[in-house]
This record gives sequence, C-alpha cells and structure tokens, in this order.
Amino acid sequence: MSLIRRGNAFDPFSVDLWDPFDGFPFGSGGSGSRGLFPSFPRGSSKTAAAFAGARIDWKETPEAHVFKADVPGLKKEEVKVEVEDGNILQISGERSKEQEEKTDKWHRVERSSGKFMRRFRLPENSKPEQIKASMENGVLTVTVPKDEPKKPEVKSIQISG
Repeated sequence: MSLIRRGNAFDPFSVDLWDPFDGFPFGSGGSGSRGLFPSFPRGSSKTAAAFAGARIDWKETPEAHVFKADVPGLKKEEVKVEVEDGNILQISGERSKEQEEKTDKWHRVERSSGKFMRRFRLPENSKPEQIKASMENGVLTVTVPKDEPKKPEVKSIQISG
C-alpha cells in the first residue's frame, strides 16, 4: 500500500467517479470519446462494476475522519491511498482476474475483478499531511486527523456612561 500526494485533481464536487452517460455515443463510454470524465480509466463493463463494488464507510470522530474499505483478497501492495490537491482522498486498486485453465468448467462467476477507485473531498478541518493507513483481514482503514476546533474568542467591552 502506498500513500501518494498528487496535484491536478479532477473532482469539481465530492463525488465518486460515475458516468451516467457511459455507453452512449456522446458520453465517456462511446467510440473512443473521452467525454465527461477524461481521467476515467477506459475498460470493460466488468471494470465499471468493480468501481461500483468498492464499499467504503466514512465516520467522523472527535479526533479524526475514519474511512473503512472492504478490499477482500487484496494485498496492501495492490491498494493505493492518495491525496490530490491537498484535500481529495482517493482510494484505488486492482483485483486481478483468476487464471482460467483449459480443463476448468466454470459454473458461476460472481466475484468482480478489475480496477476500482473512490474519491472523497476532505473537510476543512482535516490534516491530510498526517494521514495513516493500515490493512487487516481485507479491511483498509484510513485515518485522517482533524484540527483542534477553534474556540471562539471572547472580548470584554467596557460600557461607558
């Protein structure tokens, strides 16, 4: 697993990369068009399904924002945690397809393979330079510490009169 800080984030809003026009000739999925999402990796519908399958919980505690992602079967080297433009957290990786043997007869294939990526805009009170990530039993935990809340300054004013 690697923590990479990058610039030039394509994320005008806090969204996951989803293209509602995928598969249409004028959208990002049609005939080589880069369409709405030029930085979206090209691939098959299985790749898109893997994108949608990356389940992540985000909770805020008094000390930090904590992200937990289910990434079963992946090694920490196959997962990337990146920060773009100082406030976009990106979690991505790739689940390889199982090798098929000529003698194998498949009865059902339900596990997804391909690339996945999820992006989150971090709140103002986060400290992205202090992010920590760990992985245990197929669960990636990313902890983003928070700034101490600023206490309002109280100023006494003398009343004249």
